Amino acid sequence: MSEFLTIGEPMALFASQDEDVTLRDATHFQKFLAGAEVNVAVGVSRLGHSVEYVTQLGEDPMGDYIKDQLHQNQIGTNYISTTADYLTGFQMKEKVSAGDPNTFYFRRGSAASHLAASALDKIDFSELKLAHLTGIFPGTSDEALATFKALVAKLKANHIQTTFDPNLRPQLWESREKMVTTINSLAADAEIILPGINEGEVLMGSRDPEAIADFFLANGETTQTVVVKLGAKGAFLKTKSGRTYSVPGYKVSKVVDTVGAGDGFAAGFITGRLDGLSIEASALRGNAVGSFAVQAPGDNDGYPTPDELESFMTAYARL
Repeated sequence: MSEFLTIGEPMALFASQDEDVTLRDATHFQKFLAGAEVNVAVGVSRLGHSVEYVTQLGEDPMGDYIKDQLHQNQIGTNYISTTADYLTGFQMKEKVSAGDPNTFYFRRGSAASHLAASALDKIDFSELKLAHLTGIFPGTSDEALATFKALVAKLKANHIQTTFDPNLRPQLWESREKMVTTINSLAADAEIILPGINEGEVLMGSRDPEAIADFFLANGETTQTVVVKLGAKGAFLKTKSGRTYSVPGYKVSKVVDTVGAGDGFAAGFITGRLDGLSIEASALRGNAVGSFAVQAPGDNDGYPTPDELESFMTAYARL
């Protein structure tokens, strides 16, 4: 039993150590645990909350590595299936001195994409307080989409609050139109939606934070809050009642890798809600965790502990 749950595809990440060298020419790599949902799971666990992860892994070295990493991060594996029929997905990422790195995925037909809805029958919802969902897992296959929808139905039936991050991955979808239509439909079932400003432009055609928030608030009957992530500028929040908040970001001395910053924001925001903070204070915590993320080479290895987070936010408040 846990207070937080997520579903997705965890992967092994081979991050190049050769700066500004293409993956074709890079020869030195470091292995990390990766995947948007697992990044959030790591962040939530590291900040002191019990976590369970729903997925399927292949019976292969990458699957074994991921399980070991989940255990080391105190993430529950009670709802993880294994299969000898399909392999565990992995990815490779460039190292860049500026901007976002190129990432190449090896995940088509992976074990996670074949997770059946029947695997959800073992989930205990009795102590669950919040579930985090993204647009990535349902894009991996029609079976994954069906399983995702089945989980949403169970979460609704058990009155579990959900957060939804679009996390657009165009390479997973057969067309941009299907991606936009499906993800907007899935977002409508969430109480809290966490789009980035770039995702807002793709999904509804505007980069205006309030216009993005208004779209998602109108799109979903159950949606109560939209948090638009603005990168280094922080976040914009709007509630169903019409209240708005602009929450500033944190400046960092050096950006090492931007991947995982949005997931770090989600982890900070979610733990804020689990700890009873206001949505504004939760977003500020999200910005802080995101700032930790961009200062580390892996997708989630830079996420803070409670003491590290408190020290950072306290010191920053004195500036």
